[in-house]
Order: sequence, then C-alpha cells, then structure tokens
Amino acid sequence: TEHPWDVYSVNSGHTEVITCLEWDQSGSRLLSADADGHIKCWSMTDHLANSWENTVGSMVEGDPIVALSWLHNGEKLALHVEKSGAPNFGEKFSRVKFSPSLTLFGGKPMEGWIAVTISGLVTVSLLKPNGQVLTSTESLCRLRCRVALADVAFTGGGNIVVATSDGSSTSPVQFYKVCVSVVNEKCKIDTEILPSLFMRCTTDPARKDKYPAITHLKFLARDMSEQVLLCASNQNSSIVECWSLRKEGLPVNNIFQQISPVVGDKQPMILKWRILSATNDLDRVSAVALPKLPISLTNTDLKVANDTKFFPGLGLALAFHDGSVHIVHRLSLQMMAVFYGSSSQRPVDEQTIKRQRTAGPLVHFKAMQLSWTSLALAGVDSHGKLSMLRISPSMGHVLDMNMSLRHLLFLLEYCMVTGYDWWDILLHVQPNMVQNLVEKLHEEYMRQNAALQQVLSTRIVAMKASLCKLSSSTIARVCDYHAKLFLIAISCTLKSLLRPHFLNTPDKSPGDRLTEICSKITDIDIDKVMINLKTEEFVLEMTTLQSLQQLIQWVGDFVLYLLASLPNQGSSVRPGHSFLRDGASLGMFRELMVVIRIWGLLKPSCLPVYTATSDTQDSMSLLFRLLTKLWLCCREENHITEPDDTLIDECCLLPSPPHRMAAPQLLIPNIDWLPINDGIISKLQNKQLVRLQFGKAPGLVGHTVSSQFDAFVRAPGQPKIDHLRRLHLGAYPTEECKSCTRCGCVTMLKSPNKVTAVKQWEQRWIKNCLCGGLWRRMPLSYS
Repeated sequence: TEHPWDVYSVNSGHTEVITCLEWDQSGSRLLSADADGHIKCWSMTDHLANSWENTVGSMVEGDPIVALSWLHNGEKLALHVEKSGAPNFGEKFSRVKFSPSLTLFGGKPMEGWIAVTISGLVTVSLLKPNGQVLTSTESLCRLRCRVALADVAFTGGGNIVVATSDGSSTSPVQFYKVCVSVVNEKCKIDTEILPSLFMRCTTDPARKDKYPAITHLKFLARDMSEQVLLCASNQNSSIVECWSLRKEGLPVNNIFQQISPVVGDKQPMILKWRILSATNDLDRVSAVALPKLPISLTNTDLKVANDTKFFPGLGLALAFHDGSVHIVHRLSLQMMAVFYGSSSQRPVDEQTIKRQRTAGPLVHFKAMQLSWTSLALAGVDSHGKLSMLRISPSMGHVLDMNMSLRHLLFLLEYCMVTGYDWWDILLHVQPNMVQNLVEKLHEEYMRQNAALQQVLSTRIVAMKASLCKLSSSTIARVCDYHAKLFLIAISCTLKSLLRPHFLNTPDKSPGDRLTEICSKITDIDIDKVMINLKTEEFVLEMTTLQSLQQLIQWVGDFVLYLLASLPNQGSSVRPGHSFLRDGASLGMFRELMVVIRIWGLLKPSCLPVYTATSDTQDSMSLLFRLLTKLWLCCREENHITEPDDTLIDECCLLPSPPHRMAAPQLLIPNIDWLPINDGIISKLQNKQLVRLQFGKAPGLVGHTVSSQFDAFVRAPGQPKIDHLRRLHLGAYPTEECKSCTRCGCVTMLKSPNKVTAVKQWEQRWIKNCLCGGLWRRMPLSYS
C-alpha cells in the first residue's frame, strides 16, 4: 500500500479461468483455484513481497472450484469497544477460546485449505511439516446437487461450516458441518447436514418472483458461522438479507409434560435460522466486502449494536452497478456512509436514472476488500482499474476531535498488540494530530505491565516513526526512532553473545548483570566500571569480535555524534535530538561502551576507529566520561535536569572548527540516516484524488522537508550503505539488494559473511525489517 505503483507479475500456470483467490492471515501465501479443479499454493521467495513461487497444490480433476479457504489456526483476539477507555490492554483485547480446524501433536495447528466444487464435493488438503500434502475429497451430502455459490466459516469447537446455494432464490440455502481428522496418515472428512433456510424475499407475495437469482452468499466473518449475508438480484436491482442461527427451546406437549416435567437445562433445544434484517429494493449489487475486525458485541440486540454505530469495523461494503459504494451496518443493514464513483450519479429525478441505465454499462467494482481496521477499501472495477478508498472512522458523521483521536488510538493499540499493519489508520491522521497521538500512545503503553512492554517495545517505536512521517514538525524524529530500533537490536545481539563462565550460574544472565551493574555504578571512569564485571564472561573468538566491528563502529560514531550535537540541543529539527533526554537509550549506549572496552582488550582491531588529533588521547574514556555525565542528567524520567555548563563546554570542544584557537580533538562522522519517505502516505493528507500508474513512481510531492534537515539526507550519486550491516555499497551497488516497504531501509539480499555471530544478526531480518515492514527486491542500480 505504501508503494502501490510497484507491480509484480507471475505466470499462474492455470490453463482455465481462475475462480478463487484466497490469502492466508499473514499475507505471505496465496491460494489460487481454477475452473478445472486445480488449486495452487503460492508463497514468497526469500520473504520478498515482489517475488513469488508455486510450491504445492492439489486438484479435483475437471470440477470447477467455487469456494476456497485456509483452515483456521485457532487464533482469535476480540475487541471490546465498550472498554476502549480501560487502562489495561487485556481488558480491551481478549483472546477468545477458539480451536484450530486440525491440531498436530502438542496442540500446534495444522496448516491446509478447504475447497468446495461446483458438483457438491468438498476437498481438504493438509500441509505436513515435511512438505507433503495430504488430500481427501468427499461429497457434502448423499444427494449431490449443483453448487453455484458457497462460503466457508469456522466454529470455536474446531469444526468447519459450509454454506451452498444452487443460485436460485427459490431453492434452499444449505449448510453443512465438516469435520477433518488424520487417521493412519490419511486425511478423513466427515460431513453432517445443518438446518437450511429460504430467503425472506421469496416468501413475500409482493416479491415472490422479483429476485430470481442469489448472487452473493457470505458468512459475516470467517469465525462467525452463525451469521450469514445473502443477496438476491434481478437484471436491475437487488435485496440483501442478514440471517442468524440461534438455539431455541422446543415446546413440549402438555401430555409429555405431565409424564416427565421439563425443568431448566433439560428442555430440548433446536437450531433455527432467524432473519435479523433486510434492505429495501437496492440497485444491482456487484460486489460485497466484509469487515475483519472481531468486534465483541455484548449482545446481538440491534439497539446495543447501534450504540456503537460510529465505530469503524461495524460496517460492511456493498458495491453497485451504478458505481456507488454503500457502507451499511453489518447487523441492521442500515446505511452508514455512501461513496459516489466518477460514473455514478448522486440521487436525482427518476427520469435521469432511467436515461443513465440505457446509456450503456457503467464502471463499477467487481471485487472489493476492506482493510483490517475497515478504514480503507480496495477495489478492482470493471475496467481493471485498482482503487483505494478512505473510509472515515466516524462514517461521515461529525465527531469532535477527542472522539476521533480515541477511535484512532484504540485501533493503533489493536495493531500494536496483533502485529497487523496500521497503514490504513495513518490515512486519517492529520499533521496536527501526530504529536497528540504519539504522546497518548506512549501513555497507554507505559500503563501496561513490564512483560507486555518488553514484547511491544520495538513495535511501538516503529509505530511512532510512521506517525511522525506525517508532520513536517516531527519528521526529524523519524530518524531518531529508527536509530533507537537499531540500538535495541544491537544491544540484544551483543548481550546475547555473553556466556556465563560456569554452567551452574545464578538466575541472572551476564547481560542482565551488566545492565544492573552499569545502572548502579555511576562512575565516569570506564575502567572503574569495568572492574566490577566478570571479564571471563566476555571472552569471544577473535574472528567473532572482528566480524562485529561494523556494528561496534556505529555505536561509537553515534555516541560521538550525540555528544557533539549537545550544544545545539535547542534545535528539535536536528536528528538525534530526542536521545539527549532519553535516559534509557543513553544507558544502553553506556553499557555497550563498557562491553566494547572489554572486547578491545582481547582484540584491539574490533574497537571503533576515531580520527583524533592526538595519538595518545583515549577517545573511548573521553566519550564515556561525557556520556555518563549526560546520562546522569536524565536517568530518572520524572527528574530530568539540564546539563551543566562544564559538560556543554567540553562537548563544544569535541568538533571545534579549524579556525578556532583550539585544535579539533575528534572528527565528527557523518551519520547515514534512512531516506525521509518515498511512499504514498504523506501525499494523501490533503484528501485530494491521487492518480498513479503501475511501474511508475510519482514525483516527490507532499510536505517539503525543512532546509535545516537537508544536510542529513543522502544526495543522489553519493555512496550507498547497507543500513543493517553498516557496510558501504558504493555509489552504484553491484550486489542485489532489498528494501523495506515501510521505512525504506536497504540491505543486501545475500549475506557476504560466514561468521556465526553475524549470521545470527542477519537472521533477525530475514522475514521483516527492523521496523517490522516487508521486504521487496530492488533493481541493481537503485537510486
């Protein structure tokens, strides 16, 4: 979504028309099925978003596939809208007890897919850990019949529910329960018939023959098999109905009551479909998109549902042949918002509509998909054009700023907990909201327990970085947040290399003891801090130490840059500014300098290289002394003090210009900051229509970066750098590279290293960038 003009094509290998496409929950695999019964599973090559290959598949020879779905993995996190103001994430988002469709040994979900064919067969394919595929095919019922439409949903007990229709509104919509198991290394399928239903419009005398065909059949959610959406149509119009499956008590005749009275739970129950709501006559529906947010409504009563009608995720999208899109409430089907396409007409007199219909086919959406938080809608129209629509969190109603911010904050928290991409939320963040959202997000994060904070520590930093890209006043902080992500990663990696000298060690690891000792001992002399550590725990192989030099160099360069920029701390536009008040990050740098000092005794060539005026000057001791003084000013978040004049004067002397009397002590390095932004999100803030062309990146428009910040942007033609390995690639790299679709971070595709420690570092970034974004392959001569 951040680079929508990037297009990647692959030869599908299907010989017949493709009838179904289905993503898995992570978006890293795709199923495609055709009219010849062939199903193919596509997966990313080397975890690259623009490189795909067909690995496995299955087939039902000559039987077109009409419905396709991945098996459920048992993960479900419900949102409690009514508790959006609760301090604890555990109250806002609760894990729902939900069984996977099939489990392996130890309860691990088994991966696979289920498909329904046009002749009434159900086929299940299971992916074994060794790469083999177990496939089985059964009839949905003894009396097979034609299936024109079908959909698949899952129950909390691990069963699968399949809904089918032969396409005629006068025929019943059938439901089946499907149970999948593995017996003697073979896939086994058991099916059972569930209660069926007839659409209400066919039983209404006034509409009995008005809508002859069922055109859309969808469960409201993959994990809600109790609610189904049906659409019946004729040539010009449609009607939509929402049905719910409920348990109802079966009345017992008085004769039997006298023989054996029915008390409490003993009353026999029956499953019965009840209509929840239905629309009036609508224009002909061309596509349906359902919300994905698992919102937990305390009651299915429509009054309760309407109390939260302004919350995104409660609406589903209906596209019509006149080019318009309606967002309607997913239970009551009441209108919430409407979009008129370029070809559709706003409501006018009836004669105009009639003339319009006879003019020829209008451009309309053929397929649509709502984003995870329902704040964006992607659709492909009848001319093959791909469009992205922004859906207001307030559904077109005027809400005060606090309510809008609360909705956006709640959804950002949901994405932070689940790991889903929050790009669609950024569509609705205006520059004047950024500072407020970042602060409130941090406040909510700090309310959580320490364990949860540790789990979410990098995700919240990445989220803050993407928010700060949206405002020119906070753009410099994007560099700081990426540097902080890099610092956290280096700290974890270097500490993980430390090993206890004896196996029967106390409960704390060497890394934990290092943190504890460095926080207790506030001495400004690095050697006095080092004496308190067990140096035998820091012993590593010489080749390992040498291979880490590039990461060690970054730590040394960044500390020097920060201290040299302290006298200019009043400039918030300058990258690195936020580190000067960040006690936790400065403490992390301090710990790493102690580790590097010890490793330098073992292998002097692994130390960071400084360009100093004096060969006798101990640059590391000098920087550690100044860093400790700065750290002492802000080590307590609630009692931050200003650095004294002596410290500022000493920092001023670090990069003294040649024209001064004092010769420069150290040459201040240039820090390679990430690119500002080459994505689309900052170009969408003025809410004007943006037209893009596949394969052609747009010009850099949007907010301009201030001239104060231009010095920190790498100009074209300058040497490029591998942002993760900290290696220089040259002005025109000859190595294949990949870049992050979210932050623009660039790194080589293949590892040039063979040392285990470096491979461990690189394994961290195999699937995702340090900000959590996806990788995409770049051309060799990237600019």
